[in-house]
Order: sequence, then structure tokens, then C-alpha cells
Amino acid sequence: MRKSPTGDMAYERMNTLNGFLRERFGRKMIKLMLDGGFTCPNRDGTKGTGGCLFCNESASGDFARAVSPGSISRALTDQIALFEEKWPDAGYIAYFQNHTNTYAPVEKLKSLFGAALADPRVEGLAVATRPDCLPDDVLEYLGELAKDNFIWVELGLQSSNDNIANTVNRCYPTSEYDLAMQRLCSIGIPTVTHIILGLPGESEDDMKESVRHACLSKTWGIKLHLLNVVKGSRLAADMPDYVPFSSMDEYVSLVCDIIEELPPDVVIHRLTGDAPRKILIAPEWSYRKRTIMNSINHELVRRDSFQGSRLTDINP
Repeated sequence: MRKSPTGDMAYERMNTLNGFLRERFGRKMIKLMLDGGFTCPNRDGTKGTGGCLFCNESASGDFARAVSPGSISRALTDQIALFEEKWPDAGYIAYFQNHTNTYAPVEKLKSLFGAALADPRVEGLAVATRPDCLPDDVLEYLGELAKDNFIWVELGLQSSNDNIANTVNRCYPTSEYDLAMQRLCSIGIPTVTHIILGLPGESEDDMKESVRHACLSKTWGIKLHLLNVVKGSRLAADMPDYVPFSSMDEYVSLVCDIIEELPPDVVIHRLTGDAPRKILIAPEWSYRKRTIMNSINHELVRRDSFQGSRLTDINP
């Protein structure tokens, strides 16, 4: 267990993104969320329509700012203004979040990502995408960026169980994720894997197995999302009474179990979800992000455990 220089309970028991970035950059780093106007092959008919079962129209990017290459600087300025009083010495990472941020001609990626990285206040780039949207020219471009910039790529696995993935209309097999991970690792780009906890039909063992699969695939980081049933999603229309967890305590216990089995070098980017309350249907308590995070920290203290404390050999 690490000793926090600031008394941060989460830092001491987990390898958090906040802690990792503080160690790397020497100060607080903040992600600035940008919407580059991308769509998704699971929406435009290439592979499917309507998106994944859990997505609404914003594709989980309700807090991102819509931008074009010419408006990125203003969007960054507006967001920085929200943070600079509290963290006047912070650094910033441009985060392209909404939909599939490599699902476009590489020229569009160059114009958007290049404009973000050209801003002197931006010290890194994060790109969320699907594993099946990384053609050779995009990978080559990302590899070139990574030579001179701190970047990571986020892949939405959600579940390693293909039966569950088919149920939620993911529209690609897990083998596609495995291939994308291999290719990104081969060009030295850190990758973050998104896992959704509470998908319909999924057991706790299934959820834990998805995390193990990501770790075996050499993921650099992990995002655990509490499934939110939100207005405008197909899940809300098809399963209006679905509640992924019966209580916050049940969710907190599962997350702590996962943390205890997570390799210490995996960077934890997220442990819950935070859909806007105005569109949230269930679980009704999931908007209480700070309470959930505090409960996770207190449960680890109660157990006297930490990231990797129950880790066994995950290699097959």
C-alpha cells in the first residue's frame, strides 16, 4: 500500500489516474471534454442502428463541449475558466469523448487532434473509440502523435462475454478488442478499457471475468462504469423496469472485490458512472457519485485491503 503525500485515501489504496498524473506531471491534471462531432458504425447503419442498448443520443458524453477545429481554443478556454480558481496551477488533457472518435477520415482526426495539441495549455490527449474503428492509417497517425505527446486511447469493451455483448447490441466480437489491444500495444500507445457493471443477464462472475480479460490483454488503465438506465436509450424503452443493482452497498462490495484482484500497475480511471440526474432512471442513487466513491474508500479501509491485495496469478 502506497503512502500518499497529501493524505489522499484513494491514492494510498488504489493506483488512481489522479495519482498517476500527479506523479508524472508534478501537479493536478484535468481532462477537458470535447465533442468532435463523430458518429458510430453502430448508429449510421454500417454495423447497426440505434447504438448500444445503454447509449442515449449523446453516447455517454453529456458533459462534453461540441467543437470544430476553429472553435477548440475557445472551448478549452471556457472549460478552463471553470477550474482555474480552484486549481490555478493545473495542467490539462484534451479528451475526445462522445461516440467513436476515430470513426472518420484520418484528415478529420488530424485537424481536430492537431488543433487541441497545438494549444499551449494542453499537455496530453485522450481518445475514446471502438476497437473495430482503428484502421491502419489511423493507427499510424496515433503512433506518430505518441512520439512527441502524452496520449492514451480508450476502448469500449463493456463485457468480454460475447453473448452479453450481442444482447446489448455491441456489434463486434471480443476478438476485435483483442486485436486492437495487440496493435495499440505494438506501437506503444497506452490503452484504457471500459467495462460496464450491471448489464442485463450478466452475473458478478461475468463482470469480474471481463476485468480479468482486459488485464490479460495488457490494458494500461481500466474504467468501471455503473450501468445507468437513462432516458432516450433503447434499454429504457425495451426494459423500463430494469435495475442493475439492488443497492449501493451491493455495487460498492463488487467494486471492492474487483479492486482487490486488480494488478497494482493498472491505472484506475473510473469506478462508477455519473449520468445527469435529469435523464437518469435507474439506479436512482447512482447520481450520488461522491457518496459512492467515499463508500468504496471506506469499505477498503474496513476490509484493510487495497488494489491487488487478493491478486492471484491471472495468466492462463
